[in-house]
Amino acid sequence: MEYVTAVPSPRTPAAGPARAGRRSLAAALLCGALGAAIALLATRQEWSEGTATVAGGTFPLTAKGSDVTGVPAALAVVGLAALVAVFAVRRAGRVAVAVLLALSGAGTVAAALVGATDSSALDGKAAEAAGDTSATVGALTHTAWPYVAAVGGVLLLLAGLLALRYGRLWPAMSGRYERDGTPRPRRRAQTVDPDRPEDLWKALDRGEDPTGA
Repeated sequence: MEYVTAVPSPRTPAAGPARAGRRSLAAALLCGALGAAIALLATRQEWSEGTATVAGGTFPLTAKGSDVTGVPAALAVVGLAALVAVFAVRRAGRVAVAVLLALSGAGTVAAALVGATDSSALDGKAAEAAGDTSATVGALTHTAWPYVAAVGGVLLLLAGLLALRYGRLWPAMSGRYERDGTPRPRRRAQTVDPDRPEDLWKALDRGEDPTGA
């Protein structure tokens, strides 16, 4: 009775990098898209609230993230565009876009944290309500939404770092739409029958000399 010993098949050398490329690609797409969505959503929420004192008494004031600063929303859009552009470029271009993606995330974090303690938006509303440019808001409080925007920025930053580390393993757009420098064959001029006026007109439309001169 013969025994057959199973010999394990060697792994393909490219299997490891390919698997890492797929995982990092999925993670970057998830982090980038989710981070941009979170940052955009957070800027539409109330970041701060307070009260303004006028002759008739006091009334509440609120300021959305877009009132405090427009930087997080703008950088979130830039980061999302950079995430898409990563697949349209290669080599040095991909590195540059990945850097832009990471910087968009870092800028979103910084702008959100600065806006978390900013009172200028409410001070402006208080001055407008009181009719006094020196008026300021009272009982100022801040919500957690600026920090939510910062979390979105962190996710964008992580997507950029993943693109920098593993972007070379990611696929690019099909090269069939790119010109490779190969000369294209010239189209042969179609035969024109001088006895058929429609052929003459078609040749003129194509920019050809129907007389053959």
